[in-house]
Amino acid sequence: MSTLEQSETTAQETDRASIVTGTLFAALLLWWVFLKSSGEFSGSFGANGLWAASYQAVALWGGVWGIVIARSWGGAKSVMGRAISALTAGLLFQVLGQSVFSYYNLFAGVEIPYPSLADLGYFGSIPLYAYGILMLAKASGIKLSLRSITSQIQIMIIPAAVLGFSYFNFLRGYEFDWTDPLRVFLDFGYPLGQAFYVSVALLTYLLSRSTLGGVMKNKILFILAALAVQYVADYNFLLQVVNETWEMGGYGDMIYLCSYFLMALSLIQLRMHLITAKSSD
Repeated sequence: MSTLEQSETTAQETDRASIVTGTLFAALLLWWVFLKSSGEFSGSFGANGLWAASYQAVALWGGVWGIVIARSWGGAKSVMGRAISALTAGLLFQVLGQSVFSYYNLFAGVEIPYPSLADLGYFGSIPLYAYGILMLAKASGIKLSLRSITSQIQIMIIPAAVLGFSYFNFLRGYEFDWTDPLRVFLDFGYPLGQAFYVSVALLTYLLSRSTLGGVMKNKILFILAALAVQYVADYNFLLQVVNETWEMGGYGDMIYLCSYFLMALSLIQLRMHLITAKSSD
């Protein structure tokens, strides 16, 4: 099979993967709308609990494709392979967290397990996403250094702004309860850790416009959107837990579903970049 034929076959597979991802998202969205409009929500053991345990299918599907795509880039042997592997692992850690969270809800009778073993998955995705976006920046030809005045301003202001937003909107006035140190750690770790990787993703997008002819900027923008929605989802979860308004299968879970959908599509789009790179060889 010629290189052109291989690229066409890979492109068709990628298109099908994108269609399946969109179909899964649409089906789960319609299911959620039906449950909301029909009044079928009835606590963690009701239909909403089942829906909340099911939408991780989008993340699992994206994770499977992420593994395939990372291998096609050479896995750990290439910078792009390491970037995709880390982002994929972050998405699969979300699956781990949601699976444990759902077990607590559906079988252990714990409605909002926080902190819990589920946080091994949820919090574990933060360093993986951070490493993935740093590798993606490297693969895009970006050096996060202080070489120019513009870079100096961006590298200093953007992280400070995102971290400041997280602090003043969630942690300001925080009441420390050292009888539960793990919760204190997670309450700070989630917003600040995610603020770090969102700010690095934003920097990577801004700086990628002038590297490699800007060919990576749209791919990075997609990933930035996925990470930003993930940040909003976790930020909202923490606020709802504090205010005791979290509802299984509520709008908070819908935000998580959107983040999984965007990350799955982001990974698939990176396979399209591989096809483009091979076609131009």
